[in-house]
Amino acid sequence: MSNLGSSVKALVFDVFGTVVDWRGGIMREVAALNRAKGLDLDAARFADDWRAGYQPAMQRVRSGELPWTRIDDLHRLILDGLLQKHGVGGLDEAEKAELNRAWHRLDPWPDAIAGLTRLKRRFIIGTLSNGNVGLLVNMAKRAGLPWDVVLSAELAHHYKPDPEAYRMPPDLLGLANGEVMLVAAHPNDLAAAAMQGLKTGFVPRPLEHGPGRKPAPAAEHRFDIVAMDFNELAERLGA
Repeated sequence: MSNLGSSVKALVFDVFGTVVDWRGGIMREVAALNRAKGLDLDAARFADDWRAGYQPAMQRVRSGELPWTRIDDLHRLILDGLLQKHGVGGLDEAEKAELNRAWHRLDPWPDAIAGLTRLKRRFIIGTLSNGNVGLLVNMAKRAGLPWDVVLSAELAHHYKPDPEAYRMPPDLLGLANGEVMLVAAHPNDLAAAAMQGLKTGFVPRPLEHGPGRKPAPAAEHRFDIVAMDFNELAERLGA
C-alpha cells in the first residue's frame, strides 16, 4: 500500500478517455446513424474529427472569442461543422440534438466500475472533467458510474488546464490541495494539476485513440502513482 493512501482523502477523475471510451462510443453512434439514414460515414474518422475539435473549441472560450460555453454546446458547434464537412444533409434538429448527446452515452472501460467501487469504499470519488454537469450526470446514470460527487469545469467557468479548474475540487470539498488526487490518462492534465498542488495518478489507456495509435508520451513526467487500471490503482492505494 502506498503512503498516499493515508494522506489522500479524495480522488477526482478525468472522464473522457480515462474513465470512458469516447472513441468507441462515438463510432457506435455513427454506425447506428449510417444504418438509420442510409449513410456511409467512416465512423472512426468521424469520431476522431469530432474529438479533434474539442481543444480548439475550448481555446476559443479561454481566449475570450466565445463567452463561457458548456461542452454540450461546443460539441454541437463542432458537430454542425462536421456534418457539413462530411456532406451529411437531411438531419432535422431533433436528430442532430440526439447525435450530439452521444457524448452522454459513452461506455466505461472494462475495469472502471469495479475499480471505482473499490476506491469509493476508502475515498471520496468524483469527476473533474471539462464535460458539463448534465452530461456527466447522464453518463453516470446510464453507465452505473458510482460517483460521490460530480464536479465539472462548468462550476469554475474555466476549462482544464486553467488553474482555477484544479483548485475547485479541494475548495468545494473542504480539503487541502494535497489531499486530492487527479487520476487521468493524459500526462499534460496531470502536470497542470500538480502545479496547483494536487497529487497525481497516471492510468494509461493505450486504446483511447484506437488500436495501433500511440498514447501520449509520459516518460518526461513524474507522477505520484502509476497504475495500469483502476483495480491496480485501488490495490496500490489500499482500497
